[in-house]
Amino acid sequence: MKLLLTSGGISNASIHDALIDLLGKPIAEASALVIPTAIYAFPGGASSAWKIISGRAATPLCELGWKSLGVLELTALPSIEEGYWVSAVEEADALLVSGGDPPYLSYWMQQSGLAVRLPSLKAVYVGVSAGSLVMAPNVGADFVYWKPPTEDDRTLGLVNFAMFPHLDHPAMPDHSMSNAEKWAAGMSVPAYAMDDQTAIKVVDGKVEVVSEGHWKLLTR
Repeated sequence: MKLLLTSGGISNASIHDALIDLLGKPIAEASALVIPTAIYAFPGGASSAWKIISGRAATPLCELGWKSLGVLELTALPSIEEGYWVSAVEEADALLVSGGDPPYLSYWMQQSGLAVRLPSLKAVYVGVSAGSLVMAPNVGADFVYWKPPTEDDRTLGLVNFAMFPHLDHPAMPDHSMSNAEKWAAGMSVPAYAMDDQTAIKVVDGKVEVVSEGHWKLLTR
């Protein structure tokens, strides 16, 4: 399984190079599916989804020059035949999973049937913010906005660490290092505090930090 877990998308040359390395080919030769589902749990989700898909969001993802780009809306999948979407997912070179609400995204990944397929896909999984956090075993109470039926902060658990994104972002005063350390103290796994110039590359369980910014590994 190949993961590129970012805070702010493909935001610099180092993260861009890491993506190409994971793809094993130029982006212009790769097909991608974007998953905007997480953003719908936030106010203004519809317009934010359009910005993500059209390449106008602040987190570069869809505008990288993909050979082809499709939209995979997870909330639609339980109501249609699997054959209508499974082949597209299996053939894609990349899944681009945008930010938003992590528990909401986790819920729909499981309800749609995508979650169980992720470990066996050839596609590179590219997460942004919530799209990255959802890979962790849990996200902590700070990142639970939408209340899942489980009434807790559990997510997919496909990596054995958690993430605190948007570190020291000027528009997000709560995302300070001191708050990240307080959050990490309540987590059951090691956690990375990471700014928007940082990503975590995971290949078959091997973890590598790719950064032109700042980050810190936080342990209890």
